[in-house]
Amino acid sequence: MNNSLKLDLLSYRFRGFYPVVVDIETSGFNPKNNAILEIGLITLKMNNGWLEKNEILHFHIIPFKGSYISPDALAFNKININSPLRGAVTENTAFNIIFNKIYNELKKNKCKKAVVVGHNVNFDHSFIMEASKRIKTKCNNPFHNFVTFDTTSMSSLLLGQTVLAKSCHALGISFDNNQAHSALYDTDRTAELFCKLVNKWKKIGGWPPIKT
Repeated sequence: MNNSLKLDLLSYRFRGFYPVVVDIETSGFNPKNNAILEIGLITLKMNNGWLEKNEILHFHIIPFKGSYISPDALAFNKININSPLRGAVTENTAFNIIFNKIYNELKKNKCKKAVVVGHNVNFDHSFIMEASKRIKTKCNNPFHNFVTFDTTSMSSLLLGQTVLAKSCHALGISFDNNQAHSALYDTDRTAELFCKLVNKWKKIGGWPPIKT
C-alpha cells in the first residue's frame, strides 16, 4: 500500500484503534449505582488524511432497576426522567444498537478495538464499562478496557485550556452554553474539538511522516 492510501486509513492514524466520541448524562457520579440517562456518540472518518465527523447515534435511556437518581444531578442536566417526550429506551436496547454499529465500523475500517473519546473521558468510560456488565448483548463490549482519548488533556497541551467551551473558542468552534450538558450537543462539540486538535497536530508537523 502506498503512502497516500495509508494516510486515509483511520486504523493507521490511531494504531489500529477506532475512536468514538461519547458524552453521557447521568443521575449521579457513581457508575455502579447511578443510571445513564442520555448518551450521544459520533463516529469519525478520514478524508484524504484529515479527521472528520461521520455518523451520530443518540438515545435517552430509562434508568436501570435499582439505580439511584440524585435530585442534584437532575437539576444540573435538566433531564425530566418522567417525561414521555424523551422517547427513552432501555440500556439493553441502546447498547445493542451502539455495539452493533461500532462492530460494523471496526470491520469497515479494519480496526481492532474501539476507544472512547471524551472531555474528562474517564467519567464516560466508567459508565460504559459498568453498563456493559448489566446488559445482555449479542456482541461483546467493543470498547477498550482502559485506553481512552481525552480532549481535556489534548486541549491542555495544545491550547492551554481544559474547559470544553474555552477549548472550543480557542479553535474558533462555536459553543452555546444554553445547550451545554445535553449529551447530543456536547458530543458534537467534543467531536469537532477532537478533529480540530488532531488535524492541528498534523499541520504543525506533530504527526511523523510515513516511512517507506
